[in-house]
Amino acid sequence: MTANEIRESFKKYFESKGHLIVPSAPMVIKDDPTLMFTNAGMNQFKDIILGTREPKSTRATDSQKCLRVSGKHNDLEEVGHDTYHHTMFEMLGNWSFGDYFKEDAINYAWEYLVDVLHLDPANLYATVFEGSPEEGLPRDDEAAAFWMKHLPADHIINGNKHDNFWEMGETGPCGPCSEIHLDSRTPEEKAKVPGAQLVNKDDPQVIEIWNLVFMQYNRKADGSLEGLPKHVIDTGMGFERLVRAMQGKTSNYDTDIFQPIIKEIARLSEKEYGKDEETDVAMRVVADHLRAVAFSIADGQLPGNAKAGYVIRRILRRAVRYAYTFLGQKGAFMFKLVPTLIHEMGDAYPELPAQRELITKVIKEEEESFLRTLSNGINMLTEAMDSVKEAGKTELDGVRAFRLFDTYGFPLDLTQLICRENGLTVDEKQFDEEMQKQKARARNAAAVESSDWTELAQGEQKFVGYDYTEYECRILRYRKVTQKKLTYYELVLDYTPFYGEMGGQVGDTGVLVSENETVQIVDTKRENGQSVHIVKSLPKDPTAQFMACVDTEKRDACAANHTATHLLDYALKQVLGEHVEQKGSFVSPDTLRFDFSHFQKVTDEEIRTVERMVNEMIREDIRLDEHRDIPLEDAKKLGAVALFGEKYGDKVRVVQFGPSIEFCGGIHALSTGRIGMIKIVSESSVAAGIRRIEAKTGKECEQMMYDLEDGIKAIKELFNNAKDLKSTIQKYIEEHDAMRKSIEKFDAEVVERAKDKLLAQMKVVNGVKIVTAVLPMKAESAKDLVFKIRAAEPEHMLCVVGSHYDNKPTLSVIVSEDLVADHGVNAGKIIREAARLIQGGGGGQPHFATAGGKNVEGLSAAVDKVVELAQL
Repeated sequence: MTANEIRESFKKYFESKGHLIVPSAPMVIKDDPTLMFTNAGMNQFKDIILGTREPKSTRATDSQKCLRVSGKHNDLEEVGHDTYHHTMFEMLGNWSFGDYFKEDAINYAWEYLVDVLHLDPANLYATVFEGSPEEGLPRDDEAAAFWMKHLPADHIINGNKHDNFWEMGETGPCGPCSEIHLDSRTPEEKAKVPGAQLVNKDDPQVIEIWNLVFMQYNRKADGSLEGLPKHVIDTGMGFERLVRAMQGKTSNYDTDIFQPIIKEIARLSEKEYGKDEETDVAMRVVADHLRAVAFSIADGQLPGNAKAGYVIRRILRRAVRYAYTFLGQKGAFMFKLVPTLIHEMGDAYPELPAQRELITKVIKEEEESFLRTLSNGINMLTEAMDSVKEAGKTELDGVRAFRLFDTYGFPLDLTQLICRENGLTVDEKQFDEEMQKQKARARNAAAVESSDWTELAQGEQKFVGYDYTEYECRILRYRKVTQKKLTYYELVLDYTPFYGEMGGQVGDTGVLVSENETVQIVDTKRENGQSVHIVKSLPKDPTAQFMACVDTEKRDACAANHTATHLLDYALKQVLGEHVEQKGSFVSPDTLRFDFSHFQKVTDEEIRTVERMVNEMIREDIRLDEHRDIPLEDAKKLGAVALFGEKYGDKVRVVQFGPSIEFCGGIHALSTGRIGMIKIVSESSVAAGIRRIEAKTGKECEQMMYDLEDGIKAIKELFNNAKDLKSTIQKYIEEHDAMRKSIEKFDAEVVERAKDKLLAQMKVVNGVKIVTAVLPMKAESAKDLVFKIRAAEPEHMLCVVGSHYDNKPTLSVIVSEDLVADHGVNAGKIIREAARLIQGGGGGQPHFATAGGKNVEGLSAAVDKVVELAQL
């Protein structure tokens, strides 16, 4: 069976068992503050598991694209070095939300593996949770009994809490799990050591392929466990590992998932896979990381310097390092593999071919940028190794090795490799200490402590903010949160008009009003499908009836800016072309930022055309035409614009303003006229193939016009209210340029006269010509002067000029090349000590150096000090 056939067979099997096939969620998570990437199949069902959303079906199945490169689930350093770890991978899964539990989950897994795929039962092992006495948890005898119907007792193995007790996080749903392991060793190897002895022992041929999680507990903030009202089945099977088993391979990289890419890497690099371990590792790293980066870009996450963007950049750079070091690729290379990836996976994931150009350009630009950085890092490492050798040592300190990692992205193994080639070692212990310090700083900065939710009433939140800005409500639950020594509370209301931050639009603020008090809501976040209201202090009576009131002035300004982004999106497509696609936005009361795909700078003329088109639509005062909860297919028939990297349900909301039709869950103006006016204030590049427009609307646009008007008035006053301001300023510029040329000519004459005078006063000491002076002169002129003196006397010469201008002292030292080579004179070292006399510092090269300071009175002493230190 091919990989594609295996994926389909899994979904079809569970569909036959009453499971709803759901599409894969995007790999990049945009509206969950607790996660950057989808790292497990259950992520998209989190709100169902937590009880904040009812499932469409109590049974579901899918193949989910996942990324594990940060946090608790981090396999990055193993990727490429072993046969079964990956960054981006697919997880096959089936779920039950309060429907079947352990027995059916185990029976379904067995039936699919043995009866459908025909895997040999003799090669299968199951682990069950051995229990935890300290938590009062018994062994999972229930799961073990169900496994006994399928497996002999010696194929059912106890597993510890680390391996066989699954938890969503520090708090929340959790429970025992049962892993299925596959022994794919040769008969000879199996005869020597039973597979049971190798389960969970990191043997590359005895690996876990499927994990069946039985969620039956809830972990509270104090660490205690309580039973869940509804039991949940959550299973995850490694697709790549299953394909390997089905295709009779001993490595995931030998399957038809990776081999086409590896063959293309071998062709382009002119290396052969399977001949050299270092080369093989590099090819596996590149093949794996290409998938992770390409899918992330297709899902809307570009490489960057923070959060999710930094993770993607790190993955890409790791691949570039391996290609650079072991595949001889000194130029951009990975972008050439994109066509092969799309050919292999484009049918299953249409976002890849649709985003082909963007993926290719982003990867190419990132590669070229990092290769420049890599070159700088190698230069820095070379200097560090030279200084180690000069000091007579053989070990590079871990602090410098860590700085290379932190600044240039050099992993420790690359630094060790280069040092080893130069006969040096690296202080690995010190490197690890620096790494731990950085991790501790990051943990402390991000540490958040949350109490358990205090439940006041049962129920599911209903959002009424599309129709109301005030609404009667009660608090369903609340909890206390502490972050960076700040304490606040999060409230979940039964009915809320407050929009939680999502899709680039900031959250609402406002108040909760009861008969006895008013509580300020300082922000609203979106978490697990509901609005969470942030307050600095808890209401005195949380059980009271409240009126939730949104700050309408802020809301209206946000809505106007959000509607303006839709109009901008439409206008940009008309002016630049249909390839334009939204790649991100930020909407607040005073800011509108819109990122979109386009491969060159937008010209001033194009920007003006876009502005005119949007302002025309604003003047038309087009009313909002909202289609709420309509079937996805109907929305597509309307022509609604869907974004790659977004997951849409069966029912969607469509927002229409005339020809602008988009899927959107945000708050909008009731008509375009409410925007007032739009003015684009900047257009720039944020990444390869991604441009950013920033604009102002409404009151902010009006204020910007006033500021511009006031600025022009002030400039006019400087030019005596000249009627033709442009001509007047042009005249002043021309006069300034003429005067500057005259001054430069005068300065050059001063330098020439000073040169002649100083050469006439030159002294000779021990055969060395010494020229010294303290002059009222600009630093640039002093530099010009000492170079002219050396040109006139190129041998056996030392020149020191102390200059001062605008009460700022400067030292300039120049030495002939023969004094540097034969006598070891070093201007850079000498000037650092002499500069102390002018209360300053400086440096430079052995033949020329400069220093600045604060004490003009010390210039003469500093000049004499230079001559003294030269020891001539």
